[in-house]
Amino acid sequence: MKRFSKHKEDWGSFVDVKFWDKEPPKECKSLMISSVTDPYNPLEKKYKRTQAILQQLLDTHHEDTSLLIITKSDLVLRDLPLIKQFKKPRVAFSINTLDESFKDEMDHAVPIEKRIQAMKTLHNNGIRTICFISPIFPEITDVIAIINKVHPYANYIWLENLQLRGDYKLRILDYIKYSHPKLLPLYEKLYKGTIVKAKAYRREYWSKCWTEIKAFCEKNKIPTDSSGDSSKTRENDLKTTCVYNLLHDGSPA
Repeated sequence: MKRFSKHKEDWGSFVDVKFWDKEPPKECKSLMISSVTDPYNPLEKKYKRTQAILQQLLDTHHEDTSLLIITKSDLVLRDLPLIKQFKKPRVAFSINTLDESFKDEMDHAVPIEKRIQAMKTLHNNGIRTICFISPIFPEITDVIAIINKVHPYANYIWLENLQLRGDYKLRILDYIKYSHPKLLPLYEKLYKGTIVKAKAYRREYWSKCWTEIKAFCEKNKIPTDSSGDSSKTRENDLKTTCVYNLLHDGSPA
């Protein structure tokens, strides 16, 4: 995504605060906030740009918009009164570990426990909640432990595996080399070597992971879905959790 921003700084070291003077389009069937930058990153406290767009949508009678918010922050609770005015909003929290020390090595987002408590608050207020377990680090992310922890407060649980490419691939492999050296052979097998062999091994690895996760869910009576589309399924069910398999081979290598 850096190629679209025209920034020369390292990815993650800059933020553009956007202001606009246009109204939303007359038809706004769906809106995701957002796939690249956390809409509730620390600067949102000052600039309130996410809050502004939610208010603008409501002021222009877009309550029917299918709203999806993806965040790592409990700051989203500030806008709960606005979110509740949409007919079928969903809020997703990115959680790929319960280990705060590993989380701190990966990013500077709010503690995991705060995210889970925010998820619980939203869920208790009738908001459809999602636990987005992504990226799943092989042999580091304990997917089953996370599912077990969050499923009382999540309507959907999305699973997405670690994908490595470009500079990010080099940084993560370097991190594994120095922080988890015993796992380096596995990561090199998954993400290095010939494209055909690595892709085949990833397919085998993630298929095995899904088999184990599905067995746990079946044992605990948690529904699963491999269709890859949770946008329409179970949309009127606010009581049960469904785990969605979004795992794939992670191509390209």
